[in-house]
Amino acid sequence: MIRPREFEQLVEQALAELPDRFKSLIDNVAVVVEQEPDEEELLGLLRSEPPLPSQIVIYRGPILRIARNRRDAVRQIRETVIHELGHYFGLDDEGMAY
Repeated sequence: MIRPREFEQLVEQALAELPDRFKSLIDNVAVVVEQEPDEEELLGLLRSEPPLPSQIVIYRGPILRIARNRRDAVRQIRETVIHELGHYFGLDDEGMAY
């Protein structure tokens, strides 16, 4: 079981591991963790409501439900962060490996 604070730290770790060239491009993006999405089966979501800064939401509940173990959860958190950043950069689901 991954406790809420540890989950947030894993999201922070995934962001810290991004290449520097991408880190500098997401200064105005807030990445937050929420327990559950409004729609089922979402692991993450990009919220973009100009003029507010963009926000990436990582959903703890669904990720922990699909993960088989802690290692799998860490991988899924990282992939979800990268996937939602891909949306921020304008990629659609078909254009991303994650």
